[in-house]
Amino acid sequence: MDLERVAQNNPIKKQRDSWRTVLTLAYQSLGVVYGDLSTSPLYVYKSAFAEDIHHSETNEEIYGVLSFVFWTLTLIPLLKYVFIVLRADDNGEGGTFALYSLLCRHARISSLPNCQLADEELSEYRKDELLFDNDDNNKTNVTGGSSLKSTLEKYKFLQKVLLVLSLIGTSMVIGDGVLTPAISVFSAVSGLELSTSKEQHHYIEVPIACAILVFLFFLQHYGTHRVGFLFAPIVITWLLCISAIGVYNIFQWNPHIYQALSPYYMYKFLRKTQRNGWMSLGGILLCITGSEAMFADLGHFSQLSIQLAFTFVVYPSLILAYMGQAAYISKHHNIENDYRIGFYVSVPESIRWPILVIAILAAVVGSQAIITGTFSMIKQCSSLGCFPRVKIVHTSSKICGQIYIPEINWTLMLLCLAVTIGFRDTKHLGNAAGLAVITVMLVTTCLMFLVIVLVWHKTIYLAICFLFFFGSIEALYFSASLIKFREGAWVPIVLAFIFLITMYIWHYGTQKKYEFDVQNKVPINWLLSLGPNLGIARVRGIGLIHTELVTGIPAIFSHFVTNLPAFHQVVVFLCVKSVPVPHVKPDERFLVGRVGPREYRLYRCIARYGYRDVHQDDVEFEKDLVCSIAEFIRSEQPDIVTGLDDFEHEKMTVVGTSSSNLDGIQLCEDSGTISETGSCSELKEITPPAKLRKRVRFLVPETPRINPDAINELEELKEAREAGMAFILGHCYVRAQSGSGLIKRIVINYGYDFLRRNSRGPSYVLSIPRASTLEVGMVYHV
Repeated sequence: MDLERVAQNNPIKKQRDSWRTVLTLAYQSLGVVYGDLSTSPLYVYKSAFAEDIHHSETNEEIYGVLSFVFWTLTLIPLLKYVFIVLRADDNGEGGTFALYSLLCRHARISSLPNCQLADEELSEYRKDELLFDNDDNNKTNVTGGSSLKSTLEKYKFLQKVLLVLSLIGTSMVIGDGVLTPAISVFSAVSGLELSTSKEQHHYIEVPIACAILVFLFFLQHYGTHRVGFLFAPIVITWLLCISAIGVYNIFQWNPHIYQALSPYYMYKFLRKTQRNGWMSLGGILLCITGSEAMFADLGHFSQLSIQLAFTFVVYPSLILAYMGQAAYISKHHNIENDYRIGFYVSVPESIRWPILVIAILAAVVGSQAIITGTFSMIKQCSSLGCFPRVKIVHTSSKICGQIYIPEINWTLMLLCLAVTIGFRDTKHLGNAAGLAVITVMLVTTCLMFLVIVLVWHKTIYLAICFLFFFGSIEALYFSASLIKFREGAWVPIVLAFIFLITMYIWHYGTQKKYEFDVQNKVPINWLLSLGPNLGIARVRGIGLIHTELVTGIPAIFSHFVTNLPAFHQVVVFLCVKSVPVPHVKPDERFLVGRVGPREYRLYRCIARYGYRDVHQDDVEFEKDLVCSIAEFIRSEQPDIVTGLDDFEHEKMTVVGTSSSNLDGIQLCEDSGTISETGSCSELKEITPPAKLRKRVRFLVPETPRINPDAINELEELKEAREAGMAFILGHCYVRAQSGSGLIKRIVINYGYDFLRRNSRGPSYVLSIPRASTLEVGMVYHV
């Protein structure tokens, strides 16, 4: 089926103003967005009191930790994300790469090599629309913004720094996809330690946690749409349980625990514990684990629904849960030397086993959310040319955002099992997860500084205040996490470094390959000198040449016609590219133009996709491709050609898919009969009775009338489609040119070559019949 039509008819985007829809989305977001954040009470206090600080009779430590937890939850998830960052959406999409894409459209700093001015005319490009109400005076007075924009556009080094910063954030998100399932599931299972001895509980917890993790990653192959309706009830049940237990502990043990919400207790905590208190912040910051998911999963919901769910459900429940745990610990001073200081000691003994089961289910839901988010992030990076192409499986025909990447899934599973078995405790897992979480938040803060100036057109002083306020808080937590490098924090750094190097090598190699294509384009006068037949025999059929170029004739074409004596009667230079927007509307999908004079029958077709778009299947894509060329021929205005410059400057026309352009030409194939309509005329077909072949018809609207040359051209296109379509793909071997430095030779000859050999081809190429494919080998010396 055509998944693009499903995405186009998504009712969520059309009913955002309905309160019923908003509340429904808020309910659903509890299961998708907040699973990870809601399970953080399982391990925050245990990580904070791991070794650095000890609980005393004065309760200054537990009061200080609770105060830090309260204000961290208030300032970072509530103030920063809910009320500020969520407003920086990219046409409804969120995440690190969404911010980067947003910046690329407001300043010419895009890393995509084949950008065109025509891309800026897309309806979702939304370059001049602001998320905040700004008048013209505000725009003209922002002198700091204009100077910042010109500086970024002038220096390539700053553009690379911005790209690397985005890749670091993405790499840490992938690392979080390894660490979050490990610490969530392990902490949930740790409730078993209350029924076993200290020496034996590891022999029970680790195997059970590993078994749950294997089951969790094995489940990804089948998708979660079948059990997704259970996610929200599980998380809601969990939030109700921990908030009810919190209220019980507050009234049972310490009704005055609310005094710890005063920021004065943070000062007393740091004054007493000093360096050890600062180091314990690495465990306290785990209370905001999963906050980035509010922004990353914005595309599946809406701003208002996520804001309502967190402000009125998640935030109060978490505050009550942490206050209840602190109230219990404040009256039990003999447990700080025991391994049982975790969440389950504050749970009444009569309901511990039901709570254990609910906690495991909530941990699975939270882990599922971060794994799905990792898949989505990698798809975005791959679409924008920053990650090797991987196999993407759509697990749901109704919800196009649910995807599964086999290679990434099993890699995450192996890494997750490795850190679980290797560390076997919450302390080291917490140190590792904390560094990954706070690094992503720091990257978001830095990118938001640019968004405030370049996108929202606010004064640069306001952006500096935002950067200083939130950056200083996050830098404090970052330093506390980084100091524990040898105690587990090295894991996200190593993982992020590996993924960062992989992504940058792929991006660098792709850029160099495209530059080689541009430098070796065939001039138009070479094509004109060959004549309409190109100096070779033209056989029936359509020759589809895949290229990354959006202008000019690729070198692969001259290489082909120089070595073979025949080519197809209709030639299409096809470029499938990504643009820095989340989605491209179907009626803006194709850019179609002519290469050379009309009688050459050479066309260029550029298929544009957003970084979150679902590519069509091969049958629909081929039909839309032929229809777009036919519609271009029908609507083309006859121009007077005055010289060579008219051929060098190709004029492109925006053409939509056949499903979005019902008033245009429709393609009908196979031998089925089609009912006649009064508004359409049919190009008749003469089929020899002795030979069966594919039957093709173009249904052409009666108005406007088309000229005879266009009718003949459509007839020839129809005959070529009946004869079949051949796909000419370039099989390139990229090598560093002679005289290159050692690092460049290693990166290109070994790194990029290894990634290219082990990556997938373009998504539509995978479904092309091998009998219809011809590969042309070329060596690229970059």
